[in-house]
Amino acid sequence: MFTKIMKNLVIVESPTKARTIGRFLSGDYIIKASMGHIFDLPKSKLGVDEKTFEPAYEIVSEKRMAIADLKDGSKKADAIIIATDPDREGEAIASHIKDMLAQDKKLNIKNKKVLRIVFHEITKEAIEDALKSPRDIDEALVNAQTARRVLDRLVGYKISPVLWQKVRRGLSAGRVQSVALRLIVEREREIEKFKKEKYYTITAVMVNPKSQITPASTSEAGRANNKEETEFELIEINSEKIEIQQALELYDGQYRITKSSLDSEKKAKDVAQELNKKNFVVSDVLKKETRRSPYPPYTTSTLQQDASRRFGFPGRRTMSLAQKLYEEGFITYHRTDSVSMAQSAVVLMRKFVEVKFGNKYLSSRVRVYKTKQKLAQEAHEAIRPTRIQNSESIVQNELGRDFAKLYELIWTRAVATQMADAVIESTTVIVDSKKVILSEASNVIPSGNEESQDSSAKPQNDNRYRLRASGSVLLFDGFLKITPQILSDNILPDFKTGENLTASEIFEKEHETLPPPRYNEASLIATLEEKGIGRPSTYATIVSTIEGRKYTEREESRFKPTPIGVAVNDFLVKNFSTIDDIPFTASMEEELDAIANEKKEWAPVIKKFYDSLSASLKDVKSADRMKILTEEIDEECPTCSAPLVIRYGKFGKFLSCSTFPDCKFTKPFVEEIGIVCPKCGKEKGGQVITRKTRKGRKFFGCSNYPNCDFAAWKLQDLEKYKQ
Repeated sequence: MFTKIMKNLVIVESPTKARTIGRFLSGDYIIKASMGHIFDLPKSKLGVDEKTFEPAYEIVSEKRMAIADLKDGSKKADAIIIATDPDREGEAIASHIKDMLAQDKKLNIKNKKVLRIVFHEITKEAIEDALKSPRDIDEALVNAQTARRVLDRLVGYKISPVLWQKVRRGLSAGRVQSVALRLIVEREREIEKFKKEKYYTITAVMVNPKSQITPASTSEAGRANNKEETEFELIEINSEKIEIQQALELYDGQYRITKSSLDSEKKAKDVAQELNKKNFVVSDVLKKETRRSPYPPYTTSTLQQDASRRFGFPGRRTMSLAQKLYEEGFITYHRTDSVSMAQSAVVLMRKFVEVKFGNKYLSSRVRVYKTKQKLAQEAHEAIRPTRIQNSESIVQNELGRDFAKLYELIWTRAVATQMADAVIESTTVIVDSKKVILSEASNVIPSGNEESQDSSAKPQNDNRYRLRASGSVLLFDGFLKITPQILSDNILPDFKTGENLTASEIFEKEHETLPPPRYNEASLIATLEEKGIGRPSTYATIVSTIEGRKYTEREESRFKPTPIGVAVNDFLVKNFSTIDDIPFTASMEEELDAIANEKKEWAPVIKKFYDSLSASLKDVKSADRMKILTEEIDEECPTCSAPLVIRYGKFGKFLSCSTFPDCKFTKPFVEEIGIVCPKCGKEKGGQVITRKTRKGRKFFGCSNYPNCDFAAWKLQDLEKYKQ
């Protein structure tokens, strides 16, 4: 513990973090910021010894003033406390700060205490606890971060020049980003190869003349949705299920397709016609009470996924907002793969739930979650609010709307973990067809009415059909009371076993099997996490990097590879297949974790990787040049009359002559979507075209801009304007 007689210098990364910590520490502490990394590898050369793999770090020129400030503070301090973030990157920054101060002989660091403290939330209690248990720099964490930095530098500086020679100048490769790009390219090819199949389902609208609302359906929404006509879907013909499931092997795992055995319109119509001649009986009514439990608190990955789905936030935006929330003291550390929460926080959450909502909304026991990720750093906490009393409105007043939206997401998810399960009553009604007997007088007589049958009666057909209807009622909302997951009641009439039903309508519906979907940001991050690619601090960077390099573009928020991305991917897969692959990249993450856990030395791990890379670099010298595919359009070059093609440059698509470099004609690419501008199209001929914001986000605007300011974010918003 540090005494009040001493003058202590506390070093953190950012001024915001320094200001927040300053609210909790007395005047005996001087708090200064390093402004992030003070050392980094040089930009103009490899900066790694290719025999020992020692990095040649240099002082970041932009940080010289911050370094001078740290040195000045160190002169006046009796003890130096480094309080950078509690992860590998934070540990590396702490190590570099200590080394920088030690290199200045005038500071006489040997005669001063240089200690490291860590905390996972910026609160008075957490900081005081950290000051009571300082430690030395964790060299194993530093080594793991050094290994990652060296690995990424070797890949970038060794493979990128090859891409310049074999694909196009100015391209670059990344160890983890290349695998993310491969996922997107492979998925696009899987979509192209997918053959859609038509199939049909059959629905019968049944009428129950004695229908009543079930006792469970007491909500107003349930009474509004209740109707005497109920739709039943055909599920079996002659005791054989018509649903067919098929599994396709994709690059990232299995994709399941569900279709029916009714694979032609004729089959479907024949069945529908037969069903029209049937009567029906309720053969079973199954009621089951199910419970729905809350999800675990957020990790870095799940927070980015939900923020993308709910608000459309890119991963980088989510992490920027979370960083500020952490530094301002509103949430715990936001780079984590753990789902555990501090016991003290759980106790406060449970008290809050009991007081705010009542005892029935409190879970019967303390919920404890365990991560499914085998390499998760369980020493960290999940992302949660530091003060349960801090509301969304407080955050909005202090920081702004987007911060408040993300905070509410974190607050709700954490508090919900200690709330009771939602209770749902599910009802399944099974209906079977009854055999119909057709007499010579063409009287349709249901089977079982023996007294009315005569000897001349004959069965129309022997096919047996089974149909099903499902409904559900929310009996108790539990944790759903505060979460955005809205469940609407789907209430069925009160069917009784043995009850006869009639069909007021029977119709077939055409469907089509769908190809595996393109990745959006949420699904890409989920796949990277599932496959062990990257770590919590890298997901946002991976996504922003492949977009920034123009290797991918977004269509309706989903990733599509550009011709440049396809060319880069194909070259890397062909010539660096052992590196650009899921198993290899995942195994390297395991190696880095082993280094962090002091189970392996970092230099031998790098040497093993570099030997393999060097062999591939020798072989690639004789590789063929990879051509970037262009798309020819129905327009001639005004200079030489050759066809124009779509190419990709630093700023996206443009049109150029197909004979380039012989003809250097270029012009901007304007992508029309075939819709007349609803604001000025009739008078001035404006067309809706694809445009981009300054930050690269795609939207739809008018070709007459700036004279017309019509704009829309989504293509579906424009469907109503199609002629």
